[in-house]
Amino acid sequence: MWKQFIGKLSWKSLKSNSGGGGGYSPPAGKPSPLSPRTNGNAVAKPNASPPPAAGAEGRPREEAFVQKVNICCVVFDFSDRGKDSTEKERKRQVLMSLVDCVGAAEEPLTEGMTAACVRMFAANLFRVFPPKVRSGTTASETEEDEPFFDPSWYHLQVVYELLLRFVTSPMVDAKAARKYVDSSFISRLLDLFDSDDPRERDCLKTILHRIYGKFMGNRPFIRKAVSNIFYRFVFETDHHNGIAELLEVFGSVISGFAKPLKEEHKLFLLKALIPLHKPKTVGVYLPQLTYCITQFIEKETKLAGTVIRGLLKYWPVTNSQKEMMFLGELEEVLELTDMAEFQKCMVPLFRRIANCLNSSHFQVAERALFLWNNEHLFDMISQNRQVILPIIYPALERNTRWHWNQSVLNVTLNVRKMFLDMDERLLLACQNNFQADEEKRAATEERRRLMWEQLERNAAAATFHHHPVITNDTSFPAPPSSAPLVAPTVT
Repeated sequence: MWKQFIGKLSWKSLKSNSGGGGGYSPPAGKPSPLSPRTNGNAVAKPNASPPPAAGAEGRPREEAFVQKVNICCVVFDFSDRGKDSTEKERKRQVLMSLVDCVGAAEEPLTEGMTAACVRMFAANLFRVFPPKVRSGTTASETEEDEPFFDPSWYHLQVVYELLLRFVTSPMVDAKAARKYVDSSFISRLLDLFDSDDPRERDCLKTILHRIYGKFMGNRPFIRKAVSNIFYRFVFETDHHNGIAELLEVFGSVISGFAKPLKEEHKLFLLKALIPLHKPKTVGVYLPQLTYCITQFIEKETKLAGTVIRGLLKYWPVTNSQKEMMFLGELEEVLELTDMAEFQKCMVPLFRRIANCLNSSHFQVAERALFLWNNEHLFDMISQNRQVILPIIYPALERNTRWHWNQSVLNVTLNVRKMFLDMDERLLLACQNNFQADEEKRAATEERRRLMWEQLERNAAAATFHHHPVITNDTSFPAPPSSAPLVAPTVT
């Protein structure tokens, strides 16, 4: 039955009215990531531009196309590789012929063809994901595990390539297709970013970027829907597989924002991007997040202060690896910060850096000290040394006296020498103040110790002179025998 039906709807009948055309060939050098021919098992497919078949001229182009698309709406079970293998391969060949047909189309797709394509995409792509094989493990454990590969990817790969050709084809009118590529379709497409298969997320990343570029009327909805995904991830689920891919798409989107930035875009930075520093899995997507944030600062430098205060708000306290990541991102942000914004937040900023300098984790302390190697930051520090040096000098002095790591000690001495060369009088004043504070602290601790010793002696003396009187008769007086027993009253 399948053989007869596909034979009637051969590729020859599809191309008879369109005047032929060559099949798609990926550019030389790097094959397309969505190409079904890159998996090593090439499958023979019909020729992209055969001569017209006899009797095919009378068949309407739309009818033949829609019937082929309807064949591809049949969904198979890929959990059992041997089940329906022949039908699966036949459907895959039909999909590949549709890929070439859309890529080489010379006439616009009609509304019926567009509706059939979108219906087929929904039938094949929008699905319930298979159960996660890594359930029950913590986030830190799953970062090093091998990724999960969907068994149906051999088939889905062709569907995704067809969707990409459909979105990018100039023969698909955006205004007509928007009726079918609507908010519901895009919302379900965004749900697929939570797939465990990294290959699927990579395809979705490319397709979403193309949809955002072509369907301009859907841009506000896409931004709002992605913001909601970030909100649920940060404040509810604490798990999502596609945050890095979504941020990568929005990195290019943000770079295209017009100046001055709209209030909506600033709120996206403040309420969606900055809170993404809160989850403990931030290391998975931190490079993409940092790129998005720096794009905002390059568009409007006044946002640097907002970003720095956001980093300080979500600064890790007990996670040393995350703290090192924050220091790296902080340096990138400070490179783009001008003097006015730096002066607004330098006091809380260097209080936090001082805490990092005294960290018992030597890599955190060393990474914080390396901030002085940045020329732009060093220049801003030198111009504001009257405020900054009194904040961080106690941390530097404690490192030189008590830090256990020799590398941290050496870098601390280098930073201290920088300040000495910069302003020796200020450094000596800070040293005298630190010495006075240390003497006051030692005197306070001594008074506290003596006070506790006195309290302990007084308590011991009171216990010795006032022993409690213990009698042998510890029984309670018995109630009178004539006392009647009264049941409790229930109201």
